Amino acid sequence: MSEFKQTFNSSLGKKLIMALTGLFLCTFLIVHLSGNLALFKHDNGQAFNAYANFMTHFPPIRVVSYLLYLSILVHTIYAIILTVNNRKARPIGYASAPKSPVSWSSKNMGLLGSILFLFIVIHMKDFWFKYHQDDFAGKSTHVIPFKEYKTDLVTGKQISARDLPPGDYQYAVFTEGGIETMVAKDLNQTVEVAFKQWWYVAFYVIALGALSFHLLHGFQSAFHTLGWIHRKYKPLIYFIGTWFFAVIIPLGFAAMPVYYFFFG
Repeated sequence: MSEFKQTFNSSLGKKLIMALTGLFLCTFLIVHLSGNLALFKHDNGQAFNAYANFMTHFPPIRVVSYLLYLSILVHTIYAIILTVNNRKARPIGYASAPKSPVSWSSKNMGLLGSILFLFIVIHMKDFWFKYHQDDFAGKSTHVIPFKEYKTDLVTGKQISARDLPPGDYQYAVFTEGGIETMVAKDLNQTVEVAFKQWWYVAFYVIALGALSFHLLHGFQSAFHTLGWIHRKYKPLIYFIGTWFFAVIIPLGFAAMPVYYFFFG
């Protein structure tokens, strides 16, 4: 047990924890982006609101979400510890620049991580906390209003989508006479309001730029730390890390505020 503790208290152990939590957060990004793509559906937010309820109320997902919050904190804390330890070990910079090329993202992981942590705090406050605020306060007049959707099950077309007056509602889906009715918190409306503010959209896009550079170095570095890299598969890992995680994922997230600001 002492050897196990000593291993994970070492510099290498901290890097292993950073790598594992980082890869776990990468998988979350895929799930989060795939669900958020529902924002692009022209259904008055029905699919997105259903997705938001599922992600916050389905028990297995809630357990995973707590692991996610823990991973973010652990990843951040260990990043700070490693950065401080590295500076203590080398308080004076090199007399000459090292010959091996070092990428800009590698040299600025601390700055990129700080921007991302600030973004996560603001993002959680504006969306996650607002969505759960009624659960904490026990209010009957909800911070986020509820919306009612009616869909024709024969044609699959949405018949109506109306805002419900203030009251005590719960998420519900029921069918009557071939018409499906869904009542859900309208988180989509909160997203629309947030992404109509230019400064919020600008901050969002800047943060996703930081995410891009962070993943550009972090994804590949995690595989190196874990020893899960072989010269045969190295090009594939670099390709996935560069084009999927550092380009497609950030662009997918950035497209949402830009789309809502100009076309929403």
